[in-house]
Amino acid sequence: MTSTGTGAGAATGSASGTRPRHRRLLAWVLVAAALVLGAGLYWAQPWKLWQNSTVNEALPTASTAPGPSRPGAAPAPGPKIVAQGSLISHEHSTTGTVKLIRLPDGSRTLRLENLDTSSGPDLRVWLTDAPVKEGADGWFVFDDGKYVSLGKLKGNKGDQNYEIPADVNLADYSSVTIWCDRFNVSFGAAALQAA
Repeated sequence: MTSTGTGAGAATGSASGTRPRHRRLLAWVLVAAALVLGAGLYWAQPWKLWQNSTVNEALPTASTAPGPSRPGAAPAPGPKIVAQGSLISHEHSTTGTVKLIRLPDGSRTLRLENLDTSSGPDLRVWLTDAPVKEGADGWFVFDDGKYVSLGKLKGNKGDQNYEIPADVNLADYSSVTIWCDRFNVSFGAAALQAA
């Protein structure tokens, strides 16, 4: 009789001992899942896909002071479009025009006009040597060759300017992409044609 009572008591103690261990394990799993979910949301920032930021910058003007006007003198040269192209959609629907512009002082600017794309994490404007391909085949090619980042995308809508560094040889680049550096994918791109 004594052994039966002891066995029943031992079984009851063992079952109640596993419950706290299961609860602790479940609590750790829930904490780990919350941390992973929080880190994933911070990294991917999916809410940015529904946020719009419109930027409307005027075309920059040269910083040279106007000289005295003489009768019959030619007017000062204005900005000149060197190359341009139309954006096509890649990972996200993207439209607008890209223009490479030389200002009278010799500086160059990449101008996005009527841009309309999705927002996203870590979007950049790149000059690249990659060919622009339609569809999924064109999404990932822009970091395979030569490229130069002109900075973070200022807004996912509107008109905006990006200064091209003086040491960049425009002859080395044939396209522009709105590049998501976080996911290594093109949101949209344009092949550049000489104007």
